[in-house]
Parts: sequence; structure tokens; C-alpha cells
Amino acid sequence: MTDGDAVLVLGDAVRPFGRTRDGSTPRDWVRKIAWAALEDAQVAPEDIDAVVIGSESDHLSLQLSAGALMLDEIGLAGRSVMRVEMGGATGAAAVRAGAMQIAARAARFVLVIGFEHGASHLAPDDVRLLYGLSFDADLEGMAGVQAVHLYALSIVEHMHRFGTTERDLAAIAVKNRRNAALNPIAHRRKLVSMDDVLASPPVSTPYKTYDCSPLSDGAAAIVLGAAAISLRSARRRVAIAGMGSASDAVRLGDRAAPWEFAAKRRASEAAYAQARIRNPRDEIGLAEVYDAFSGAELQALEALGLANEGEAATLMGAGIFVADGRLPVNLSGGLIGQGGAPGATGVAQIATLTRLLQGRYWPDLQPRQIPRFALADAHSGVGTVSIVHVLEGAP
Repeated sequence: MTDGDAVLVLGDAVRPFGRTRDGSTPRDWVRKIAWAALEDAQVAPEDIDAVVIGSESDHLSLQLSAGALMLDEIGLAGRSVMRVEMGGATGAAAVRAGAMQIAARAARFVLVIGFEHGASHLAPDDVRLLYGLSFDADLEGMAGVQAVHLYALSIVEHMHRFGTTERDLAAIAVKNRRNAALNPIAHRRKLVSMDDVLASPPVSTPYKTYDCSPLSDGAAAIVLGAAAISLRSARRRVAIAGMGSASDAVRLGDRAAPWEFAAKRRASEAAYAQARIRNPRDEIGLAEVYDAFSGAELQALEALGLANEGEAATLMGAGIFVADGRLPVNLSGGLIGQGGAPGATGVAQIATLTRLLQGRYWPDLQPRQIPRFALADAHSGVGTVSIVHVLEGAP
């Protein structure tokens, strides 16, 4: 994007991810984080031109037309509103929809909110069955196929092709749980060892319990604004410098290379081109990637061009992607540590990276050297619809 078309991330708020035990509902969460994000952005409610609501499933919230209801809850009835759904990429799709309104000069300030009631509203087995319907419901979901089964088939192909091992997968879980232990709003903050992961109960070979992200309740909000806005904040300016989205065949068996996330590769290439990034491995300094399962992080890093195909595990072992490495990945803990709440995840990723680029993230996770570019990556299905955002901090 040109400087004049840039979309700024002005403020944010993220509710702790996890299992809700206080009797509150998404209405309560959205109301609180919306007002907190506006306060953080120093933007008055009357200045908001449009609101985008991300919520993956009406089945989980038991609320149709959630956009209009949430607009009422936060006191912004009368504004333009849209509700976005894109599986695990729902939050990222909401951010994209809000940014596109500003880039098209249809709005100056947009409030983007993502939420999911995935951990405490329904029985976990029922939630997993519902998520199975987000693939091909007739051929897979109704036959009892769940997300973990399809992700497992994909990573097994990767293992056969490149020699990836179960220890390589476990290293992802250990890293992300280590980061989550330092993140006060994370769902899973308990440290685990390599032996803990490998000894955890099997779910779908090669994935074990600790390789999987938990079902989480969550909510997050960001305020986006046009670059021409006169800002009162003294914080480092953070802009969405590039966006990309692409899709792949829904059924894994219909793909030419089921071990890779081809849609993610195309989405990232579009985002890099827009941000004028020629060598992502050298220029991207932080990343939040969609690790619904441990192996998905390795597959994502390769598809995003942050590692050559088949080399992500080696670079992980060399310490490139750990908290004090050259390119820290999932400092939040990712989905495995911070939690998996599809409507909120993509929005929370932008909030996390914005704070990291501004030097105001959790002190124990804030890198000493702040890069210029950071990457947020989310997808639905098994990399079926991928959405990538590149954030740029002002020099």
C-alpha cells in the first residue's frame, strides 16, 4: 500500500482466552473490549463509521444476526455493521473487511470485534462435531471426521516426504506453551516438556493431546483508522502494509500436494507484494501463525516463505523461531498456548503484533530489538482459506 492508503491500527483490547466460569456471555465480553479498544485508541465512539463483527458459528453462540445485536450492546446502533464468518480465519477476515473499507475510503474509523463461545457453552465433543461440519459436511463431517483427523493426514504426508518426526512436532508445543506461560491472558499457561508432549494421550496419529490447541472462549477488538488521520498518540505508528487471501480445495484428497498449505503461500505472496517485501525470511521479524495443531505451524512457516519446504523443523531446532531467536513465532503462545477461539484469534493476532511493534507487549515476552515488519497468519479448514496481514512499524 502507499502511505496515503495505509490502514493504521490505533488501539486494541483482548479478553483472556479460556473457559468462562463467571456466568458472563459474549454480550458482556464484546461490550467491555469494544469500549476498552476505543479508549486505548483515543477514538471517541461517535467517530466510528463502521463496525465489523467476526463470529464463526451461530451454532456455538446460538445467536443469528450477531452483528446487529452486538452493535446494540456496545451502544453504536445506527452505524454500518457487517458480520463475517470464515472458519478458523474468521477474525482475520473481519480485520481484512475493516481494512478494505478504510482503503476504499468508505470509512475513516472502523471498529473490528471478534468473539467465540467455544469452551463453556456446549459439551466439547459437540463442539468438535460442529467444527467437523466446516469441511465437507456431507462426505466428511456427517461421517464423523473431525479437524484433527484431516490435519493428521496432512502432516503424515509431510513426515513421509521430508522426514519430519514426532519430536519435531512436540518441540512446537513446548515452545508455544513456554511463551504462553508468560502471557497473562493465555488459556494454557502450564509449562510442558518434550517428554510430557510425547507421553500425552494420542488423539489421531501422530497428534497427541498436547499437540492440539484447546477449545477456548475469547474476544478481541481493534480500532482501525485512515493514514490521513491526525493522531494524538505518541506511540509508534503501526500500519497494515499488506493483505492477502487465497483458497484451496476443501477436500484434502483433491489437492495435488496435501502436505503443504498452497493457499497460504499464495496469500502471503500477495501480502508481501503489497508491502514491498522481497525476502520475507530477512525482512519479517515477528510472526503469529495459525497453529491449530503443532505440525500446522511447521507447514505454515514453509508456506509463508519463512523456511524452505521441509526445513522448518531444522530451523526450529536451531532456535530461529524461539522467543529470543532471529524470528520469534507465536510469542502469544499461539492457539496451542493462548487458545483457539476462531472469531477472536485473527483479531488478537493483530493486537499482539501491534503491541510488540510498539514495545508495549508483556514485559517478559517483549523483544529487545523491535523489527520493522511482522506477519499475522490465519486459515480455515486445513489451510483451505488463508488470510495474511503484514504489519509495519514506522521507522
